[in-house]
Amino acid sequence: MQKWSNNKYSPVIIVFLLFEKFSNLCLANCLEPLRAVNDFSERDIFKWIFTSVDGGPILSSSGLPVMTERTSIDLKKIDYLFVTSSYDYTSHANKKCSHAIRTLAPKSNNLIGLDTGSWLLANAGLLDGYNATIHWDVFDEFAENFFSLTAIKERVIIDRTRITCAGAMSAFEVTRKIIEKHSNKLMALNVDSLFMRDNRYPNSNTDKNSFEANYVDRAIALMRENIENPLTLEQISKIISCSQKTLARRFHAKIQISPGQLYREIRLTHARHLLTTTHLPIYEIALRCGYDNPAALSRAYKKQFKIQPREEKKTNL
Repeated sequence: MQKWSNNKYSPVIIVFLLFEKFSNLCLANCLEPLRAVNDFSERDIFKWIFTSVDGGPILSSSGLPVMTERTSIDLKKIDYLFVTSSYDYTSHANKKCSHAIRTLAPKSNNLIGLDTGSWLLANAGLLDGYNATIHWDVFDEFAENFFSLTAIKERVIIDRTRITCAGAMSAFEVTRKIIEKHSNKLMALNVDSLFMRDNRYPNSNTDKNSFEANYVDRAIALMRENIENPLTLEQISKIISCSQKTLARRFHAKIQISPGQLYREIRLTHARHLLTTTHLPIYEIALRCGYDNPAALSRAYKKQFKIQPREEKKTNL
């Protein structure tokens, strides 16, 4: 049996405890962002393992099988235990399943209920005294059945070491928070870009103050849309009607770097993608990323990634 250890030099260990008829989308919205971080970082920031009560294949709601190990697997420490359930949650709320969850819980720094996974955590007595949410289709039933917790109808509830979320889209939000905590805000922005997550457009009921507070997201959207022909920071400020000084202050407050640093990161990350996934010549990649010539790209790229573009390309193609 493979043994996982976790010290300050090792990856963040994530265990997905799967139950029959779990949601593919819920699992993918957690798993794919984590995989993307490992790809961007070129090392394993995160490692994950799939478990189930009895081990073997577990079928999702759409019939996709996922091979799992028993919950008795030798794990010394788990950073995040994702209890992953969707349909048939009431049939899973039995003594055997609760025992499996309680077997892993003491080893886990954080317990996460995905979709109806919150029901199973509550049934195992692991949400007593906590605030929690669940898929909104079963929220009222959840609140009526578990009086030892405080049910709150929100997309995500984080209460100390317990995290619960209402479905697949909120699962992405939870994973993004984990990425920010164990990597950085820039990496989370790279993941946003990869999965086309864009918050620049306010809701119809958004007031003027919250729209103004979204200057950072609107500026980032402009940066992503203008990689080949970069805008100046003055142009970006004028387009979003925010002074450069105010924009810089809000960038530092939200992501702790300047607008210029982020713009450079976005362009160089795109260059890295082109270098590692296409056969484009370096001079064309330079132009597509807003650099006048390959030498300018090389200088910036070496400073950012500690490797020359030609070496990156040779290694990956």
